[in-house]
Amino acid sequence: MENIFKIIERRSSTRNFKSDMVDGEDIEKIVKAGTYAASGMGKQSPIILVIKDKNLRDKFSEENRKIGNYQKGFDPFYNAPIILVVLADKSVFTYLYDGTLVLGNMMLAAEALGLGNIWIHRAKEEFETDFGKKILDKLGIIGNYEGIGHLAIGYKNDEAKKTKKIKENYVYYL
Repeated sequence: MENIFKIIERRSSTRNFKSDMVDGEDIEKIVKAGTYAASGMGKQSPIILVIKDKNLRDKFSEENRKIGNYQKGFDPFYNAPIILVVLADKSVFTYLYDGTLVLGNMMLAAEALGLGNIWIHRAKEEFETDFGKKILDKLGIIGNYEGIGHLAIGYKNDEAKKTKKIKENYVYYL
């Protein structure tokens, strides 16, 4: 197994995906990593939606595009074939942090598997619309859930590695 510190240092957002479907086992590993994220008081407030169906994925993309006020034809998921949506139960005080940790774990797992990934916002707004509410209804999900974020995953179309430049004065020791 590769050193976790190397994975953390290497991970960066992918904005150019191949349309090839991701292996099902890899999807399961990424989702499992999300379920092992720390959560406040162990309450596990988040849930994960795995969007594999291209038609539904495209509907999510269009909703996200409209919310973001992007030009028609723009895909905010950058052609990634898999979208993982994290929502969390707002009745749990730490819901926002819990959902964020789930996304972080899944991002690192995707990188460890050699998959591109990017966190896309506007899940909160998506699940405040009829579109999002109907999705939860259809799945029988009841509760006060708020969209935390999307994780778009897939094979990288551009393997160019960028070196991250860490800002000065990021860390202060006391």
